[in-house]
Amino acid sequence: MSLERLDKILSHQGLATRKGVRKLLRVCEVTVNGERVFDAGFSVNCDKDVISIDGEELSVQKNVYLMMNKTQNVVSANKDGMHQTVFDFLDEQYRTPYFEEKLHLVGRLDIDTEGLLLFTTDGAMTHKITSPKTHYPKSYFVRLAHKEDKNSQEKIFTEFKKGIHIAPEANDPEADCKPVEALEWLSDDECVLTITEGKFHQVKRMFKAVGNEVVYLKRLSIGSLKLDETLKPGEYRELTSDEVENLLSFL
Repeated sequence: MSLERLDKILSHQGLATRKGVRKLLRVCEVTVNGERVFDAGFSVNCDKDVISIDGEELSVQKNVYLMMNKTQNVVSANKDGMHQTVFDFLDEQYRTPYFEEKLHLVGRLDIDTEGLLLFTTDGAMTHKITSPKTHYPKSYFVRLAHKEDKNSQEKIFTEFKKGIHIAPEANDPEADCKPVEALEWLSDDECVLTITEGKFHQVKRMFKAVGNEVVYLKRLSIGSLKLDETLKPGEYRELTSDEVENLLSFL
């Protein structure tokens, strides 16, 4: 159940400021499920209740789920003083007061990393995916600076499978990574790696720990959700209802 104050809902729809809602409730007939409401703090179930203003039903914005194919040289943030951000790629419809407050990223990707990036207004889903307790799998395509022969590939998989130790980087301390879910070698310098956590620069630090260097990184999937390869770098779309349901029920 998603309960919100009536004044918050009406202000998010651009009908009035939070303070102005009180006046709106006096001069207009605002009803919830057919009953007139005068209390700005009245609790509304956004998923079920019907709000009308002077007999016209209000279409309340439900949770939004967006998939973007993030391009390089773009920061995963709302604002940045030096670089273009992923939010700069969104259309005006996602720049209302409601979205400025609610729309956020589900995890982040480094400035030079491409691929699947999620935006949502659903805080519960974000917590589920990003919580260390849920071990939500994320897969990455990796291209390395140096080629690895079959023997080296097997050794790397063994190290990753038991949980490799990574050195500190920037303000992030050294750490023992959780065992990888999978490591599939596509060639002697390319692979797909699936991990269940998201430490700072984790994939890059993991390969650095085995004496190699990541030169290209692209996220391919989060849980059951796979990147729509028809999306060009920087493009995005809303998730389908099936994609949302599968993502929420993955664990």
